[in-house]
Amino acid sequence: MSEPEVPDDLDAQTRRVDSERWLSSRFIADPEKRADVVAIYAFDHELARAPKVASNPLLGEIRLTWWREVLDEVYGGRPVRHHPTALSLAKAIERRSLPREPLEAMVDARYRELEPEPMTLADALEWAEGTGGAAARAAALVLDPGADLPRVAEAGKAWAIGRLMGTAGMEGEDAQAALSEALDQAHGISVAAFPAVAHATLARVRAQGRRPSDLEARLRLFLAVARGRL
Repeated sequence: MSEPEVPDDLDAQTRRVDSERWLSSRFIADPEKRADVVAIYAFDHELARAPKVASNPLLGEIRLTWWREVLDEVYGGRPVRHHPTALSLAKAIERRSLPREPLEAMVDARYRELEPEPMTLADALEWAEGTGGAAARAAALVLDPGADLPRVAEAGKAWAIGRLMGTAGMEGEDAQAALSEALDQAHGISVAAFPAVAHATLARVRAQGRRPSDLEARLRLFLAVARGRL
């Protein structure tokens, strides 16, 4: 079995900044597919950083545009700028013939974070679909090109909603109902694609404002994968 082509430091970075999805990726047996999924998560991390590290919205837009240009290079067959995440993402796209749409959606969703107005519930659900949902779709296509993408998207969306509820004050019965609906719609995901969404089993815990310990997260993920449901 070949070694992952994703750089070790990129995998380590994902473990550090995106531990829940990194844990999910450990259930991917094929190292090359696992590397490609990690590349998608690293891409999402870079997009998430753009609004946070920029001192003003214009600089945030410039950072997001930089990553959209990476997609232009990859899908335009041009040389890709020398950045570990960009290069790893380009390899994943080429190996798996990934469509641009979910990756583009991941970029688009981050622009909402540059706006000063707080998110409404509708905004938050759209954001969750474009971030966690789109990333899950891209990851699932790496693992199972025939995956039921609407169900996968709902699982990824649920994970993002749970995190938002736990960290950004999104609360109330409507938010809880949206989380429950997303999880209900996420049944029936194939065994092959399931590691792309296993982390969504932590959504209800995160919605309570609690971050599970590493041991608890590993146990919950193991049980979810073993049962094939969130």
